[in-house]
Amino acid sequence: MKKTLKWLGVAAMIAALAVPGAAMAKTFKIGVSVIVAHPALEADQKGFEQALKDAGIEAEYDYQNAQGDMANAQSIARKFKGDNLDLIHCIATPTSQAMVKVITQTPVVYSSVTDPVDAGLVKTMDADGGNVTGVSDAWPYDRQVKLHSDMVPSAKKWGTIYNAGDANSVKSMTWARDAMKKYGLEFIEVTVSTSAEVHMAAQSLADRVDAVFIISDNTVVSAFESLVKVCNDKKKPLFGGGTESVPRGAIAALGFDYFQVGYTAGLKAVEILKDGKKPGDVPSSLTKKLRLVVNPKAAEDQGLMLDAKYIKMADEVVK
Repeated sequence: MKKTLKWLGVAAMIAALAVPGAAMAKTFKIGVSVIVAHPALEADQKGFEQALKDAGIEAEYDYQNAQGDMANAQSIARKFKGDNLDLIHCIATPTSQAMVKVITQTPVVYSSVTDPVDAGLVKTMDADGGNVTGVSDAWPYDRQVKLHSDMVPSAKKWGTIYNAGDANSVKSMTWARDAMKKYGLEFIEVTVSTSAEVHMAAQSLADRVDAVFIISDNTVVSAFESLVKVCNDKKKPLFGGGTESVPRGAIAALGFDYFQVGYTAGLKAVEILKDGKKPGDVPSSLTKKLRLVVNPKAAEDQGLMLDAKYIKMADEVVK
């Protein structure tokens, strides 16, 4: 009887393996390289993972943080080249640039990159036949500057802090300068190399400007709370372009939900892993959906009475 049961069990296993779909689904190995830790980029990765989960894809992730250092980003790229990965997710411009210089076979999906073509990640936003595709988070600087200026009409001198060594920030600054010039605003710039320099930079900037607008810069955003403290102390209105900056102390931001940026990138990964497409056959794309998030308490802390019409038109009001 025991032998009969044993053979029945073996037969059942053989039969199960013979049934299409009965075998265990593959668990994909995905490397994740991020330039620095902050809420927007963390939301990006969460969105990416959710897209794969929604598509029924099982995945194991190897998370690597370059901590704002390009040498680290290059080391991560070399590590991933030696690993047996099914796909790599690069978050932000510097880590993506480091990755595409080293990785030529494994599919690479980038996200939170301002200008992928200018950064040398892809030849065109259309399908370009390579091993790279992804999502741009280029901000609508013209619309942002116009809105912020309307919120603080008395502010004629605006300031910003950015990392001049970050290609993403340098490109963003060209657009921000153009927008400031278009609306007749003076734009005063202070540069930093690391997040540790942000507090001192904010102190040097605050007394020279009427308000502050932080562009798409991962170095500054990673130390955003130190900037908020200075703006609160000096009563200088502070605005961000990423909506995640508003709960952290910015008055307002017209920007993207970075979870959706990552989710969109994740959908491209699904096309590669599940549908069998090559990265070069999947076009890169822009992130289009914008949200206005406002923080009346932050406005009060920074000496600004936010007009009720902006609270009414907001998609989200931070309490």
